[in-house]
Amino acid sequence: MSRPFTLAGLLRLRHLQQDQAAGDLAVANARLRATATRIDETRAALEHLPITPTGADTLYAIAAARASSRSMLAELAALDAVASQAVGDAQREFEARKSASASLEKLEGRHGLAEAEADLHAEQAVIDEIASTGWHRRAGAAGEAAQAQTTGEEL
Repeated sequence: MSRPFTLAGLLRLRHLQQDQAAGDLAVANARLRATATRIDETRAALEHLPITPTGADTLYAIAAARASSRSMLAELAALDAVASQAVGDAQREFEARKSASASLEKLEGRHGLAEAEADLHAEQAVIDEIASTGWHRRAGAAGEAAQAQTTGEEL
C-alpha cells in the first residue's frame, strides 16, 4: 500500500499562492492596459480641439484645455509608470511562487516514482515467493516419485 505524499498540504498551499499571484498579475496587467487606453483617449481628445480661435474667449478656452490635457497626460504617464512597475513586481512574485511550487511538484513526482517502484518490488517478491513455492512442491513431488520408483512403491 502506498503511503501518501507527506508534503501534499504544503503543495496545495503553494498552488493556492501561485494562483493568487497569477490573479494579482492579471489585475496589474489590466490596470496597465486601462492606463494605456486612457492615455490614447486623452491624446485623441487633444487632436480634436479646434486649432483656429475665433475670438479671445475661444483662445483662452483652447489654452486652458491644452494645459489641462497636458497636465492630465503627465499624470497618466506617471500612473503608467506605476502600473508598469506593479506589473514587473507581480511578474516576479508569480515566478517566485511558480518556482516554489515546481520544486515541490518535482518532489511529489519522485515520491510517486519511488512508491510505484516499491509497489512493483513488493509484487515481484510475492510472485517470486509463489514461483519458489510451486517449484519446491514440484521438486518435492518429483523427488518422492523418484524415490518410490527406486523402492518399487506406487504413489
